[in-house]
Amino acid sequence: PAPRRVPWRGSWQAAGMELSRLGHACVRLEKPGSRLVIDPGAFSAPDAVDGADAVLVTHQHADHVALPALRQALADAPALEVWAPAAVVAALTDGAPQVATRVHAVSAGDAFDAAGFAVRVFGGLHAVVHADIPRIANLAYLVDGAVLHPGDSFTLPATPVDVLLAPTGAPWLKAAEVIDYVRAVGPRLVLPIHDAFYSAAGLALVDTLLGPNGPGIGGAEYRRPTEGEKVAVR
Repeated sequence: PAPRRVPWRGSWQAAGMELSRLGHACVRLEKPGSRLVIDPGAFSAPDAVDGADAVLVTHQHADHVALPALRQALADAPALEVWAPAAVVAALTDGAPQVATRVHAVSAGDAFDAAGFAVRVFGGLHAVVHADIPRIANLAYLVDGAVLHPGDSFTLPATPVDVLLAPTGAPWLKAAEVIDYVRAVGPRLVLPIHDAFYSAAGLALVDTLLGPNGPGIGGAEYRRPTEGEKVAVR
């Protein structure tokens, strides 16, 4: 089926949430009374997890999960819960068995509620960096049936996506693959993530390729917000 279309109102519109980029691959989703953070890693805002009710982690690489900071957040916030691949769960609970009931191992095919957000899990493996580098678990999360965070992958979910958080800079991708991935997913709106490795010139090039002057991303709207900017989604 075709992706759901929502009229453009100067912000992202999908599923009653506000979205904020918090550096590199980290995104915060907010609804009244609930805050969900995805991939608070080493290049994320230092306060990315502050006030979070739930955290999703796509995989174990440090740019997607800063383990010491997340362990501290779990210690400081007794109600905070985390969902992640088994390797991340093992690292977070090692030496801290008291948090084990709040850190949940998930895999592709799972579905759960995280602080009032409906989450479906897709994917399975990290994209190939090189044949000599072993692949690790990587999960893609679809939140409230609308917002897809694929982690380090080009995962295609078996459902329409309204807002795609598209990785744009990594050792495992090239621009042509990003463009084809966006076309294949067919979202209404594209928000770039995974771009801490780019200079200002590199970011400008990515924005040109994915924007209206590029080869085309299937009619999706593309926009780069400032870090921390809240974008209304309904």
